[in-house]
Amino acid sequence: MEDSIWAAARAARSWLDTANGTGETELTCRILKLTEEAGEASAAWIGLLGQNPRKGVTHTREDVAAELADVVFTALVAIESLGLDAQTALESCANKVRSRLGE
Repeated sequence: MEDSIWAAARAARSWLDTANGTGETELTCRILKLTEEAGEASAAWIGLLGQNPRKGVTHTREDVAAELADVVFTALVAIESLGLDAQTALESCANKVRSRLGE
């Protein structure tokens, strides 16, 4: 990922810190925000499939990808909000997956 992604995650965390503070309740909300974003990704997938007969097909694969990207970015902000480096955490996760794949 480009440095701009990590800088954007840190900037979003800073903006939220200024607007909402940094207490445990705020941190809880930032982590719970992941569930909200995942729900939006699920809704977009349901919309792509046209699963709701009343609504029909309402989303595209690009819509689903955008919602999934929101999930990822929200997770990066939550990691930064824990006082940790999101890039390091994600690289550690990728390394764990690589080791499971035998790489």
